[in-house]
Amino acid sequence: MVSSLMERLNDRRDGAEDAGEDAGFTLIELMVVLLIMAILLAIAIPTFLGVTGSANDRAAQSNLNTAYTSAKNYYESNGQSFGTSTSTALATKVQTDEPGLGVQTAAGATVTANQIAFQPSTTGNGLAMYSLAKKTNVCWFIVDNTTTIATTLAPWTTTAGTGVPESPGVYYGYVTGTCDPAGIAGSTHVQSGGFPAAP
Repeated sequence: MVSSLMERLNDRRDGAEDAGEDAGFTLIELMVVLLIMAILLAIAIPTFLGVTGSANDRAAQSNLNTAYTSAKNYYESNGQSFGTSTSTALATKVQTDEPGLGVQTAAGATVTANQIAFQPSTTGNGLAMYSLAKKTNVCWFIVDNTTTIATTLAPWTTTAGTGVPESPGVYYGYVTGTCDPAGIAGSTHVQSGGFPAAP
C-alpha cells in the first residue's frame, strides 16, 4: 500500500515537472504520510519505554551485585562479620572500594533512586542490602544469612508468608513502595539463586 502510494506520488511529481508546473503534494497525500508516521510512533514508543524500564531495573541489580562482592570481602576480612546493626563501617568500606556507587552510609537508611544502603543483623551474621531503581521505583534487594538469623530487626521480622527468610542462604527479591528494611520485610517476591522477574 505504501509503495503504491509512493509510486503514484513520484509519477504525479514527474508529470508536473514535465508540464512546467511546480512539483508538490496535495494536502490529503501529506495527511496520509503523517497518519502512517503516527501509527509507527504509536507502536515504537511503548516498546522503547518498556526497554528503558527494564534497563533501569537491571542497573539497580548490577549495582547491588557489585556492592555485594565488596561486602563479602569486608565480611571475610572483618572476622566473619558484616558488623553490628548500627555500624557504618561496611557501607564506608563499600563506598571506598566502589566510588561509582551511590552508597548511603547510615545503616537501615531509606534510599532514593540509584542509591544502595545496608542493614546488618544485630549480631553481624546477616546482611540486607537494597537499591531503588530509577523511574520504575522498584526496590531490589539481596539478603545474605550466613547462619540462621535470630533478631527482631527488619527485614528479618516477618509476617507469615512474606518477608525475608531467617534460614541460612542468599535471597534476592524486590518490593514496590518504600525502599528500606521495613519495606523489604513485607515483600512477597523473594527467592534464592537470582533476582525474580521484574513486576
